[in-house]
Amino acid sequence: MMSEHYDFIVIGGGSGGYAGARTAREKYKKVAIVDGADKLAGLCILRGCMPSKTVIYAAEVLHHARHGKQFGLNIPQAQADMEMLQARKEKVIGEFANYRVEELESDRFNLYRSNARFIDEKTIILDDGTKLSGDNFLIATGSIINHPPVPGLDSVPTLTSDEVLELNSVPESIIVLGGGVVACELTQYLNRVGSKVIMIQRSGHILKESSSKAATVIEQAFRDEGIELYTDTKIEKISRDEDSIQVTFSHGGQEVICKAAQLFNSLGRIPNTSGLALENVRIDLLSSGHIKINANQQTSNARVYAAGDCCGPHEIVHVAIMQGELAAKHASGQNYNSINYDHLLKIIFTDPQVATVGLSDEDLINRNIDYLSAEFPFNDHGKSILMEAKYGYVKVLARKSDGCVVGAECVGKDAGELIHSLAVAVSLEATASDLLKTHWYHPTLSEIWTYPLEEIVETLNDAVLNS
Repeated sequence: MMSEHYDFIVIGGGSGGYAGARTAREKYKKVAIVDGADKLAGLCILRGCMPSKTVIYAAEVLHHARHGKQFGLNIPQAQADMEMLQARKEKVIGEFANYRVEELESDRFNLYRSNARFIDEKTIILDDGTKLSGDNFLIATGSIINHPPVPGLDSVPTLTSDEVLELNSVPESIIVLGGGVVACELTQYLNRVGSKVIMIQRSGHILKESSSKAATVIEQAFRDEGIELYTDTKIEKISRDEDSIQVTFSHGGQEVICKAAQLFNSLGRIPNTSGLALENVRIDLLSSGHIKINANQQTSNARVYAAGDCCGPHEIVHVAIMQGELAAKHASGQNYNSINYDHLLKIIFTDPQVATVGLSDEDLINRNIDYLSAEFPFNDHGKSILMEAKYGYVKVLARKSDGCVVGAECVGKDAGELIHSLAVAVSLEATASDLLKTHWYHPTLSEIWTYPLEEIVETLNDAVLNS
């Protein structure tokens, strides 16, 4: 058995792991990356962000073509060619994957194509018996599909998000279990390429981590597009007959039975840590299964760090990258800034999109911070009206004491792009008055922010006059 010692060993070569290895290499000479996946590049590039957004955008183009009459256009026929769509997706993600593989295989790192588990606080063992010892470790193993104990789920064939993103034909009909981000994004995709989609969500709203108002907008958009949506349900059983998969659930005090040709398990993901033998290095897990970390990304074993989906608290790629960089900087003694989750940016790529930054109403109330809130709807805004993009609203939250913008929410067309104006404001602690010094061009979607900003400034000015 060979043995090798490294300054920094990364387990997992996805976005968080690669960011950590790259940053560690700025200080350390000997950095290793261990990744046993069938393909290198990580979840985001291969089975997450890039492939999903590629096909989602294609479905949006198709949706607009099919509704050309809204814009005075006569488009006789538009339909998905799934083989062409898949070919384009593979070309797009292939370019990103090839670049990542080149970086991982560069002479900056020693790359081991294997799984790993800890045997003591300084040593991991690979599948072939090779032992690697290290001064510091970064766990960045990501997450895997969750298979919860739903009655009958294991007895029927199911699709996961991986298979949905690989479909070369349109399912005639499909039942989606779950109402989280991935479920919602891919439900709309499947509906738009031509499937009859039934969505079953346990809680009272889809997107339960978003505001109820945002969820309500997306629910209305889904129903308007023909998606059969059930919320506040309890699944009783799942079964299969010759022609279909059947889901029986309670809803509104009654038993409901839905049938479809296929079933999509979109009941979330769980941390991918089961094979690491973390007990051998005294690493604690949270009740959710995530690795417990401190503000420096250290686990309960100070020599071992974690980043990305395996530790949370937010399973978002740019957060994983920030966490990986922070871990490597802390381990190698480089200057670093802690991650400020009060500035967190989140985007959901449904149509309309949902985007938030900073603190929410609930956060501010829980912290006893006096604040002002102002909203403006897309259906009363010039550019969105001419674009037939009337779903949703923008919302700005500002501290009452000084008008500093501390949070914002955008539910609407291209919300993921629009939110960045307010993300800059939140990070730089700009006030509503500061933002109104900017030239907001007319007619643009972005200028919609001026309406809630003006309302906040007027309220603050009135308070001064009346004091």
